[in-house]
Amino acid sequence: MSMNGKVVVVTGGAMGIGRHIAKTFAQAGAKVAIADIASMDEVADEIRALKAEVLPVRCDIRLEHEVKAMVDHAIRRFGRIDVLVNNAGVVTHFQWGNPRWPLIKDQDKSFWDNVLNTNLNGTFLCCKHVIPHMERQGGGHIINFGQSGHANSIGACVYGVSKAAIQKFSQYIASEVKDQKIVVLSMSPGTAIVGEYGPDQARERLPGPEVVGSTFVEAAELGMEHSGKQVTVRNGKLKIDVLPGSPE
Repeated sequence: MSMNGKVVVVTGGAMGIGRHIAKTFAQAGAKVAIADIASMDEVADEIRALKAEVLPVRCDIRLEHEVKAMVDHAIRRFGRIDVLVNNAGVVTHFQWGNPRWPLIKDQDKSFWDNVLNTNLNGTFLCCKHVIPHMERQGGGHIINFGQSGHANSIGACVYGVSKAAIQKFSQYIASEVKDQKIVVLSMSPGTAIVGEYGPDQARERLPGPEVVGSTFVEAAELGMEHSGKQVTVRNGKLKIDVLPGSPE
């Protein structure tokens, strides 16, 4: 796999799986722009140690003017954007021992709004401002973090709604941009990250985001025939599903 000469934007790249994704693209030869509200010093140093170019940009993806500024900054620095990975989001991680979120009857609207504004609206804003550049350059890849959730996960309603919406959103965009040769994928790390264990077992069995390996780089190399599909990491490999309503 080679990303030599490609430019990749990873939102939420300061830590966790976003940090791993950014580093794997750098290892494959890409120039990487990282967007986050947290400090990106450590991951930027790690990418520079790989002899790759990196551009950290502070960006709150809930705010359109900051998203536009981040994209413009990446274009000024690198001249193009070949891959957008919409990783930034508010995540439950109950399996790791995080407290359950409030039930709907107890949930403040501000909590609901924050999750949707970050996960769904942030994905929308990043796509909105990157797509015109991909159209001008003749193509690209957009990888969104969408999936179908389990409705029996108590406290995860707003998270599940946001991820299901992102999955459907990805299908609609795939139809809109297929003539511009932009591949749009809904992608989930699957059980590779959180597992189907309790918190203690999960910590013992799963080393962390690195278990997804270079699968995001692989996803960024999939052809147009896969646009609008769901991509899930299973046992370190990509599993591709055709979703109802996917573009032909």
